[in-house]
Amino acid sequence: MPFSVNDSFLYIISGIIVAFVIAQSVFFLVKALNRAKYLQISSSVVRKTILSSALFSIAPAISILVGVITLSKFIGLPFPWLRLSVLGAVTYELPAATIAAQTMGASVKETITDPQVFSTIAWTMTLGIISGIVLILFGLKRIQRGVHSITKKDKRWGEIVMDSLFLGMVSAFVGMLFADIRIGLPGFVPIVVALASAALMGVCGILIKVCKLSWLEQYALPLCMLFAMALSLPITAMMS
Repeated sequence: MPFSVNDSFLYIISGIIVAFVIAQSVFFLVKALNRAKYLQISSSVVRKTILSSALFSIAPAISILVGVITLSKFIGLPFPWLRLSVLGAVTYELPAATIAAQTMGASVKETITDPQVFSTIAWTMTLGIISGIVLILFGLKRIQRGVHSITKKDKRWGEIVMDSLFLGMVSAFVGMLFADIRIGLPGFVPIVVALASAALMGVCGILIKVCKLSWLEQYALPLCMLFAMALSLPITAMMS
């Protein structure tokens, strides 16, 4: 029987796991609503929280959809659908799959037909993320205690540590912006899009601080992400 990255068995397995994740989300949503009712939190606050959370998830969901479509070109639809539905880390999944494919001599522009190549890519994507899970499982409490201890001694240093952790996380992905600058003008597209996104966030900051649009604080990040993704289309067209 020939191998297919879109085999019905992969769809069934992926569908079962995704359905479990959705059921888990619904379960905790109901638990949260019941808890809010028990604590006598007003309905308006609950609705506002749900709405802001839903809007905040739109931009990441769109980027995840783009990642699924991109990955589906060479490893099929079921596996990327499963991976990004559970993890949602496009910044990890796409580079991991691309590097694994290139290592095996496979093209990311053609559908994988070799089961060994597909297995290598799948295992690379799966095992590569485990280190983070293990670190959180066994080291999170110790890290939190350390940060809390620093904050307790000196609040200012505690804030600096947290900001440094955040900047370190961001810096881990900044290098990807410069990955293709040697190919010429098209290689600068990610950098221009990132700068456009930063400019949009700056505008939102001005509107919040100067124009006193405090409600924008909840939606600034998802709105900037959406506008930056929209701007990436004309920017790519102009620079390609």
